[in-house]
Amino acid sequence: MSFVKEKWVAFWGRHPKLSKILYQIFYFYIFSMSVTIFQYLVFTFMPYMLGKNLAGTEFMWPQIPITILGHSFKWNILGYDIVRNAAGEVMIGGGLGYFISYEAGSFLAQCINFPLQRNITFKSHGNVYYQGLWYLIAWVLISLSCNAINGLWLPIAQEYFSIQIYNLLVTVVTGGVSMVIYFGVYKIIFPEEDQA
Repeated sequence: MSFVKEKWVAFWGRHPKLSKILYQIFYFYIFSMSVTIFQYLVFTFMPYMLGKNLAGTEFMWPQIPITILGHSFKWNILGYDIVRNAAGEVMIGGGLGYFISYEAGSFLAQCINFPLQRNITFKSHGNVYYQGLWYLIAWVLISLSCNAINGLWLPIAQEYFSIQIYNLLVTVVTGGVSMVIYFGVYKIIFPEEDQA
């Protein structure tokens, strides 16, 4: 372990800017993947806690009818269609219950992620209220973007995959898009001059 530490210290001395960005990317990735796992667990289990009543409650906006690859459905930015089995019975994994689970999981993950990224990854000492406000704005915009993307493929995926598999797909898409955008957001709201 001390060998690795010595090599890292030597590399940091020769390449401080590159070392700093590698450090940030490493911790950013570790924390982001951890909260992504947390999100997956919420996406998977919270809909069962909310029950079939909410899963059977339609909540979708703007409900624009589209057809992709021969599949016709309503595209949404907010909400998910009700998922039904072959017999037409409501299944867990759609409707208002899934929307609440998705947004709650995403929001709670960011409540965990923000202090980790701020304090450890970027070592920021800036105004936490200012940074938190911009982080919240970024979360809303990123969440809407991810919902819009998911609205294009999730209705098709629900026909072919089990709930656990499409939850994994939603997590990967949401996490991947979010990670790329959030790293840029962090570089803006946690500027270099704020770092120790």
